[in-house]
Amino acid sequence: MTLACAGAALLLLPACSSGSPEAGRPNTTPGGTATSTHTQATSTPTPTAASTSAPERPQAAEGLSLAAAEAFYRHYVDLMNYAAQSGKTTELLAASEAGCEGCKEYADFVAKVNVANGGISGDYQEKVKEVSDLSRGDGGRVGGTAMVSVGSYTTKSSPTAKPSVSKAAEYTEEIALSPSDSNWVMYEIQLGSR
Repeated sequence: MTLACAGAALLLLPACSSGSPEAGRPNTTPGGTATSTHTQATSTPTPTAASTSAPERPQAAEGLSLAAAEAFYRHYVDLMNYAAQSGKTTELLAASEAGCEGCKEYADFVAKVNVANGGISGDYQEKVKEVSDLSRGDGGRVGGTAMVSVGSYTTKSSPTAKPSVSKAAEYTEEIALSPSDSNWVMYEIQLGSR
């Protein structure tokens, strides 16, 4: 299984552009009518090979506004990148709802195949290009899509396994977030289309 396949089974930070909820759009807090957002990516730090601890939830990702939902998704991608780099999945799973199958599949994969143990090399980090169509649904959940890119990278399931090369790609991730303790958690994440 490649990282892209694991990412496909799953998926995934703070921007406040003119299209984001905090920049004048209605429904930035729970309880309003459904509103959607469409924002372009901004530069956010991603874990590097030198990262020794998981990224902390940024202040912009706190709360239950649509802007916080976008910031949380971007933070979640940072957690995914950290887990792929380190093999440490505790923080990723803590930011996921217990029933998130895609989250568990990704975490299980990168716990076994990661940069730290030589299982991943190259430009494996997901980069959020755009988050769009965030809207509130029933039960207080938020759903939307994100355009994500990844560079060319290689995975190996064991030190003696044949390497699998994945080409650079851009794809859509379908995301759903649910409220938990006054913040968002990942409810489900799926690869949409390439």
